[in-house]
Amino acid sequence: MNLEQFEANIGYKFNNRNLLKKSLTHTSYAYENKVDSNEKLEYLGDSILEFVVSKFLYNNYTNLSEGEMTKVRANVVCEKSLFVIAKRHNFSDFLYLGKSERASKNSKEAIMSDAVEALIAAIYLDSSLENAEKFIIDNLREYIDESTKHVGDKDYKTVLQEKLQVHGDVSIKYNVLKELGPDHEKVFIVEVVCDNKKLAEGMGKNKKQAEMDAAKNALTNM
Repeated sequence: MNLEQFEANIGYKFNNRNLLKKSLTHTSYAYENKVDSNEKLEYLGDSILEFVVSKFLYNNYTNLSEGEMTKVRANVVCEKSLFVIAKRHNFSDFLYLGKSERASKNSKEAIMSDAVEALIAAIYLDSSLENAEKFIIDNLREYIDESTKHVGDKDYKTVLQEKLQVHGDVSIKYNVLKELGPDHEKVFIVEVVCDNKKLAEGMGKNKKQAEMDAAKNALTNM
């Protein structure tokens, strides 16, 4: 496998090429060949990605509120946009996949998206946060710009639903936990639950406001 070509594709040359190889190693290959997979790198890369996009929005879109930045980030940091990055740099030609995975006809979208996050962590560990940040912004700037133009088009519940259902249908419910205060000044406390797992709580003067606040808090926590 010509990793030099992959480095040319992504515009970054590794000092430690073992890190690059690990970032491209799927669990199926790791299991068959008794080597480390990219799962831990993916975990770290996800956090770096969230931080870098948050920082970029904070520094460059001062007109956006905290809630609007949360919505933009949720729209941008998702499997769909990462998959586009993976296709742009031909990740599929360089992934280390096990025999069973190579034979599978299922979509590789999730595998390729995870590899992008792993690569981000690998670049960070190989050199610096600045280089990881450059890769992220170079590849996501257009999506960030586009998403900020439509930040008001979707409410928090819609954005949360799209984020949670990226891998398929899930059960999302909003449950009223409490009603506080007199009838003319009621405050509703609502929880949002996904497949029986509580994500967040919210409050508002009516159920709709409380549900929207719960969805907003869930997005912030993700």
